[in-house]
Amino acid sequence: MNYKIDDYDVTIKIEKKKIKNTYIRVKENNIIHVTTSYLVTNKQILKLIEKNKKYILNCLNKLEKKQEKNQKFYLWGKPYEVIIIPTSKEVTISDTIITPSLITLEKWLKKEIEKVFNQQLDYWYKKYQEKIPYPKLKIRKMKTRWGVCNRKNNTITLNSELVRYNRECLDYVIVHELSHFVFFDHSKSFWNQVNKYYPKYKETRKELKD
Repeated sequence: MNYKIDDYDVTIKIEKKKIKNTYIRVKENNIIHVTTSYLVTNKQILKLIEKNKKYILNCLNKLEKKQEKNQKFYLWGKPYEVIIIPTSKEVTISDTIITPSLITLEKWLKKEIEKVFNQQLDYWYKKYQEKIPYPKLKIRKMKTRWGVCNRKNNTITLNSELVRYNRECLDYVIVHELSHFVFFDHSKSFWNQVNKYYPKYKETRKELKD
């Protein structure tokens, strides 16, 4: 059903199951997915949505900002206009990004990611006083995680999307994953370890969540 929450036009999709509780999830394209019992009426669902209006608006606002950001070309936290000039010989960056083609830009970006990610991993590894292995770096696009530490094969996987954020975010994720070689959980000891090398980790984590 179509519904309006403040300035947002939303679509409410209702899924009924043999369950006792009702769950509300806000998804992309302003879809509110409600999972509930067969006994719950549409009127009750709308009352529940109004009751959780603040939470839903917060989710919708975050999704809107994310969608706006995804439509722009971001490099290390700064948005750029991409201008394609077929006669240009290489990718150049000033106030804008000039490239012969989008394919050329993609190849350049892949090299930029590999170069900077490896540089920063090396930089932070050398700062560690604890005895940890030098990890093999893997880079790939991930939907739900910024980084992964695999202690069994001594690898760290970093999300290639970090190139869209400022370098402080990349540094925080690297320190986070390196710290897992010391403490594999997310205990107080682990966060103390992260804080030892990256004291402003809370602010950076918030930026990655927004």
